Amino acid sequence: MADKAVTIRTRKFMTNWLLSRKQFIIDVLHPRRPNVSKAELKEMLVRMYEVKDPNSIFVFKFRTHFGGKKLTGFGLIYDSVESAKKYKPKYRLTRIIDVLHPGQANASKEKLARMYEVKDPNTIFVFKFRTHFGGGKSTGFGLIYDSVENAKKYEPKYKLIRTKASEAKKK
Repeated sequence: MADKAVTIRTRKFMTNWLLSRKQFIIDVLHPRRPNVSKAELKEMLVRMYEVKDPNSIFVFKFRTHFGGKKLTGFGLIYDSVESAKKYKPKYRLTRIIDVLHPGQANASKEKLARMYEVKDPNTIFVFKFRTHFGGGKSTGFGLIYDSVENAKKYEPKYKLIRTKASEAKKK
């Protein structure tokens, strides 16, 4: 990683006492890399600002400049996870639902596994769920594979990482 260095610069840094957070714009320079993951950016921000709980950091709205090599986005560091729960929009909180409510993210997959009598819930992939106006009903797509090997063959890598199907075979 030494030859693939990443530089982070923050600008327009502001402490917002009303929402109990620090907010800023992040410029990421990555000349020898195609892109930088948000998880890696969070780790760098934890070290940069000495944050106690990495779950209180939110980075979003990243845009790559023409020609690559530079990203620009927004960052928020909340004083605590509780204040993040209080002020963050629910759609951003659902993206990290495993952190805030452990075990709830796999509840829908386990329910589908019982309904369709699937032995391994890691072979189920659910995506593009939208809640209808007024709440109460949500629709989306789901795929059920015969085995984890077939899922690895056809699904993109990022979906395998989200569902932890890549680790399922190792156990």
